[in-house]
Amino acid sequence: MREDARHGEGTGTEEVERGGGVDPEFLALERELTLLLRRARASSGEMARQVHPDLEPAAYGLLAFLDESGPRRATDLAAFIGVGKATMSRQLRALEQLGLVTREPDPADGRAWLVRLTDEGRARFRTVRRGRRERYVRQLAGWDRTEVAELARLLRQLNARAEF
Repeated sequence: MREDARHGEGTGTEEVERGGGVDPEFLALERELTLLLRRARASSGEMARQVHPDLEPAAYGLLAFLDESGPRRATDLAAFIGVGKATMSRQLRALEQLGLVTREPDPADGRAWLVRLTDEGRARFRTVRRGRRERYVRQLAGWDRTEVAELARLLRQLNARAEF
């Protein structure tokens, strides 16, 4: 059975017939991205729970950004994630209470604070990330490395042009 059919989505034929002149390639792209994003949301929730049972799924992306970028101001984190200051403050308080992040004075500006992963937060996050990457390797085991690289390149290009 096709993957999209198992998730209650049609094959797309009826969409093309009703598409009103929309290119079938773009309808197929929309269908596949919708499925990918739905799975990513579910996966993000599971990965967040693996980091800490009380971690909100939305906060997983913050941990990833902090792990890759190092300490950041809360305003930078809010801009990256695309949320307001109040939402970011709430998420950071929750992460601090879980022992995953800490705030420290910004040496460049004594009035500002930097948020960084704690050692425990970094260790927990990296363990989960390592498991996720191992799943990717298993799922794409039949792919040629150049295909994996091409997929990464195309996704990077899509992300660079995305306007959310």
